[in-house]
Amino acid sequence: MLSNALIVVITVVLMELFSIVAHKYVMHGFGWGWHKSHHEPRTGWFEKNDLYAIVFAGIAIALIYAGTRGHHPLEWIGAGMTAYGLLYFVAHDGLVHGRWPFRYVPRRGYLKRLYQAHRLHHAVASKEGAVSFGFLYAPPAAKLKRQLQQRRDAATDRPDASARCEDAT
Repeated sequence: MLSNALIVVITVVLMELFSIVAHKYVMHGFGWGWHKSHHEPRTGWFEKNDLYAIVFAGIAIALIYAGTRGHHPLEWIGAGMTAYGLLYFVAHDGLVHGRWPFRYVPRRGYLKRLYQAHRLHHAVASKEGAVSFGFLYAPPAAKLKRQLQQRRDAATDRPDASARCEDAT
């Protein structure tokens, strides 16, 4: 029983690491078509970005099914993915994006840091230049603000396309 619980906990931690990479390179990369809806005002209960949750839930269900059919420990990996999905729903969709029927803005501690980090992630409307790609891990807000400012400064220091064309001739 203890080893199964350990598999669940390890899976939750690995899901956060996987999610950081997937959020940065897939959702803000070639998967922007689905994720873009998450960076725009929502008009109903659902957004196209929710398709990611459906895909990952499907994988978790398949792992749980395979594990209960004799392919141990896949059921516990699927359970860890499900636990991560629940944490994501509560912290990200509920707390940060207010998809609950009530609003709560944390004033201190970890939840405030998580809230601020994700708000700073959304300070950039496009798929480039964003900071803080974790869903449960939150770097300090001051660090993220510095990163955002450095990216904005770098973007304004770049010569525009016409200047680059003139330099090439």
